[in-house]
Amino acid sequence: MKIVDSVAMRQLDEKTIKNYGIPGLVLMENAGRGVAEIIERDFGNLKGKRVSIFAGKGNNGGDGFVVARHLLNKGFKTCVYLIAQRRDVEGDAKVNMNIWEKMGGETVSIVTQGFSLEHKTKIRHSHLIVDAIFGTGLSADVKGIQRGVIEFINRLNKPVVAVDIPSGLDASNGRVLGSCVKAAITATMAIPKIGLLIYPGMDYVGKVEVVDIGMPGELFTGDKILWEILDFEGIKRLIKPRHGNTHKGSFGHVFVLAGSVGKSGAAAMTSMGAMRVGAGLVTLGIPKSLNPVMAKKLTEVMTLPLPESALGIFGYEALDSITTFIKDKEVMVLGPGLTSSEPVKRLVLRLITESKIPVVIDADGINCLAGDVKVLKKAKSQIIITPHPGEMARLVDVTAKDVQADRLGIASRFAKENNVIVVLKGARTVIAEPSGMIYINPTGNPGMATAGTGDVLSGMIGGLIAQGYDPLDASNIAVYMHGLAGDEVAKKKGQVGMIASDILDILPKVIH
Repeated sequence: MKIVDSVAMRQLDEKTIKNYGIPGLVLMENAGRGVAEIIERDFGNLKGKRVSIFAGKGNNGGDGFVVARHLLNKGFKTCVYLIAQRRDVEGDAKVNMNIWEKMGGETVSIVTQGFSLEHKTKIRHSHLIVDAIFGTGLSADVKGIQRGVIEFINRLNKPVVAVDIPSGLDASNGRVLGSCVKAAITATMAIPKIGLLIYPGMDYVGKVEVVDIGMPGELFTGDKILWEILDFEGIKRLIKPRHGNTHKGSFGHVFVLAGSVGKSGAAAMTSMGAMRVGAGLVTLGIPKSLNPVMAKKLTEVMTLPLPESALGIFGYEALDSITTFIKDKEVMVLGPGLTSSEPVKRLVLRLITESKIPVVIDADGINCLAGDVKVLKKAKSQIIITPHPGEMARLVDVTAKDVQADRLGIASRFAKENNVIVVLKGARTVIAEPSGMIYINPTGNPGMATAGTGDVLSGMIGGLIAQGYDPLDASNIAVYMHGLAGDEVAKKKGQVGMIASDILDILPKVIH
């Protein structure tokens, strides 16, 4: 499903009005009526009860006046609290304010922090609040009377329906701009906004409902909108059927380079992630001293014992063995549990430049890139990196907090600058590709914040590439199904105590 930031939404509005001749008043009418219909559906038991609508002076406030009119007609007792002087309302919003007042609707102008006790008392006795103060154009911190009103709304402990976006939320990145309304339902116009679907915005939006305001559907197709949220039907369409006349060679061979002394579990999780997602063959390259235990542990996975630089740690001298082995393989996954010692780093950087097959880089493989990111531009094949926020921070020399504050921007810039696919893990994993397209994953839960789940994901991506999936499709499918598997485990066992092997065990069912 396509999603947009505030700039793209403004462009869609302009094209609808200028190119198709649909007046802004029509769009505003459709928006307000759609919100009123959602309110009637979900809060119909409140008919005859008081609804307080807070409206700003712009188009979002205009939507609020339309909502008020339709709710009044549906039998709700409605009052609009305008956070501005009436003379400041212009354009389509003014038209709808005038219509509202000609119907006998009540408008109360609030222009000071200390609005009257009488009005506060009426609002406190409301059964529902509608927030139509700020729309998607907000980009600066909320201050003054607007901030005071937002904080007053949040203290009321009443259900809130936000029109388009909760006031105080940045539509493009989900940041809270000083203060933000906390909604039970957000009725967003035409197409979801990015800020509604990522954190911290998700903590403020409640249930998101999309209102059809009559924009031409063709505006939302094609490659001009650069953001998508992954969804079940879209992922399902990407899954290839398995034909009868096949064998294990039909589903590819994954080479996993992972593990070191004390971190052999990462190698196991990665290898089994590739197997569980359907790869025909998986070979684990492992330091030779660890081979006996891994060969016993991984009965379905082949092993390739490799030279060590120290006990249980890969050496650069393993390079020739690896490059020879991968010549007829489909994909290489490297990084989990490797360590980032100097011999390992030399090996990883060389493999990135030498490999002629796609390479999925995770964990210590990413840590080996820190300070040497330029090597990615020398790669001969498609590179997919799967960092968590801390690893991404080391790559771009910022803090993890900085990464979390701009997940989409940092992932997208890194993908473009280094010609790689970036899978930035975390709540709402972001997949960014060099073309500028960005995908956001809605599946997964906090129970997955446990050791080994990221290793399973990197193996899954590799396993799908081995089966012939495009690296971007493989990344999107793997991320979505990985989160969906975590959600299925949470339903059966709860989130607390979930472990990576739980995800592995349920993957075949999730794929089915």
